[in-house]
Amino acid sequence: MLKKRIIPCLDIKNGKVVKGICFENLKEVGNPATLAKRYEMQNADEIVFLDISATEEEREILKEIIEEAASTLSIPLTVGGGIRSLEDFRMILRAGADKVSINSAAIQNSELIQEAAKEFGTQCVVVAIDAKRMGNDFKVFCSGGKINTGKNLVEWAIECERLGAGEILLTSMDRDGTKNGYDIEMLEAVCQNVRIPVIASGGCGSMENIVEVFQKTKCDAALVASLFHYGEVTVNQVKEELEKNKIKVRRAV
Repeated sequence: MLKKRIIPCLDIKNGKVVKGICFENLKEVGNPATLAKRYEMQNADEIVFLDISATEEEREILKEIIEEAASTLSIPLTVGGGIRSLEDFRMILRAGADKVSINSAAIQNSELIQEAAKEFGTQCVVVAIDAKRMGNDFKVFCSGGKINTGKNLVEWAIECERLGAGEILLTSMDRDGTKNGYDIEMLEAVCQNVRIPVIASGGCGSMENIVEVFQKTKCDAALVASLFHYGEVTVNQVKEELEKNKIKVRRAV
C-alpha cells in the first residue's frame, strides 16, 4: 500500500492566505510563504497554493509569492489559479513550483490537459475539480464555484485521466470550510473509476475526518486547511493518529 499524504492547502487572495465557508465569507489567516514553511517543519508531504480569485479577476497568478515560498521549501509545491495556457504552466514551474493545478481552464479547453502532460509530463498536471451534489448526481462547477458546467463529476474525472492528468484534486463545495467531514460518497465515486491519485478536499474538521477518508475511500492524499491554519492540530499529530489506526504515512527521516 502506498503511504498516504497530508497536504496543507493555502487559498490565496490579494497575497494573503484566506479561509471561508462554502467558498464564501473569506477571512485572512496569514502569509503564504510563512505558513508553508511552518507546515514543512511539521512534516507535511506537500503544499498546495490556490490563488482563488485569479480566474475571476482574469489576471495572472502572483509569481512573487511562488518564488518566495519555493525558495525555502524542500517538499513539493503545487500551484493553481488563473492558469490558461502552456506559457502559464511554464512560468509557474520556472518560479519553483513542482506541479500545476488547473480547474476552469481545463473545462474551457480540455486539450490544455493533454498539451501540458505532453510538454511537462503527467506528474506536473493536477486537475482540480469543484463539485456539488445536485439531486442524485454530482455536478462540476468552475470559476471559483460560481458556474455550474452541467458536467457529470465521474465522467469528467475519467476524461481528465484519459487526457493525461497525473492527479485529481477533488473538492466538495457542500463541505468546504464546514468542518463536517469529507464527502465520502463523492470521493469514492471518483476513486472507483480512475487509476490516478485522488486528493480529498473540503470539509476536514478533525483528525477523525482524515482517518475516516483513508479508511472508507481509496484516496491517496488529504487536503487540509482550517484545521492547520487555526492551530487546532499539527501535521505531525495527524500522522501519529493515522499510524495509531494502522494507516501508513510518510515520516521525517
